[in-house]
Amino acid sequence: MFKGSLTALITPFKNGELDLETLKKLVEWHVGEGTHGLVPVGTTGESPTLTHDEHETVVEEVVRASAGRLPVIAGAGSNNTLESIRLAQHAEKVGADAVLVVTPYYNKPTQRGLIAHYTAIHDSTNLPIFIYNIPGRSVVDMTPETMGTLASLPRIVGVKDATGDLARVPLTRLSCGKDFIQLSGEDATALGYNAHGGVGMISVTANVAPKLCAQMQEATLKGDFATALEITDRLMPLHKAIFTEPGLVGAKYGMSKLGLCSDEVRSPLTGLTDETKALIDDGMRHAGLMN
Repeated sequence: MFKGSLTALITPFKNGELDLETLKKLVEWHVGEGTHGLVPVGTTGESPTLTHDEHETVVEEVVRASAGRLPVIAGAGSNNTLESIRLAQHAEKVGADAVLVVTPYYNKPTQRGLIAHYTAIHDSTNLPIFIYNIPGRSVVDMTPETMGTLASLPRIVGVKDATGDLARVPLTRLSCGKDFIQLSGEDATALGYNAHGGVGMISVTANVAPKLCAQMQEATLKGDFATALEITDRLMPLHKAIFTEPGLVGAKYGMSKLGLCSDEVRSPLTGLTDETKALIDDGMRHAGLMN
C-alpha cells in the first residue's frame, strides 16, 4: 500500500482560513494524475501554524475525499508525546491508513528518549507508524540502530528519510530488515534512494508535478532506471527551484501558476521573491508543465 509517489500535501488557504473546497479538488486531481498516496498535515501542510482543530479537520477531509482510492498517511508529529498520541488516535478514528511521526524537535531527546516517544505512540493506536527522520529541521538524528529497535514493534512499519544520506538506506535494511518500508524525504535524490533499496518518496514536488513524480517512481520500482533518469532530468530544475526558499512556499506558487490554488501561506513564512518565482517558472517550463 505504501510505495511510489506519495504527495506531502499542501494545505490551501483563502483569506487566512482553510480552503476546504480547494483541498477536496486537490485530492481529486491527485487521484486523476496517478499519485500513489497522500500525506496531509506534515510540515509541507503547514502543520506548525495550524490549530489543533484545523489539523484534525484537514485529516478528516482528505480521508473523506480520498474515499479509499489512495492511502492517507496523516501527520501526527509533535515534540510533546501526549499531543502526538492524541493526533494519532484522531487519525485512526477518522479512517487514515497510517500516521507519520517526526522525531521530536527542539527539546533534543536522546536515542533512549526517541524509543520511549515512539513506543508510547505505538501502544496508543492500531495504525501503522512511519518515523520521520529529518535532522536538518528537528536537530535530532535517529540512528539506524535505534530505528532497528523500534522496527521490532509490530506497528512501526517504515521511515520517511530526509537525511539526504543514501548510505542510510542499506544501513537501515541491515538494522530493520528488508520489509521495513523506506520512503525518501528528499525529491532530488529519490531515484538514487530507490536504487539503494527504497520503495518510494514523500514528495513536495509532487504537489506541482504529480504525474511525472508518479511515473518516475513507477519506473524505478520496475527496475527501469533509464526511464527514471530521463524523468529526473526533466524534474531536477524544478526540484532545485522549489527548495530555493521553503519548499511548501515554492510548491504553492507553482500550483498557483497551474490554477490549482492560491499561493497564500501563513506567517512566519512569506511569499516568494521575484527571483525565486522566475526559477520556478523556468523549472516548470523545463518539465513541460507550462509554456
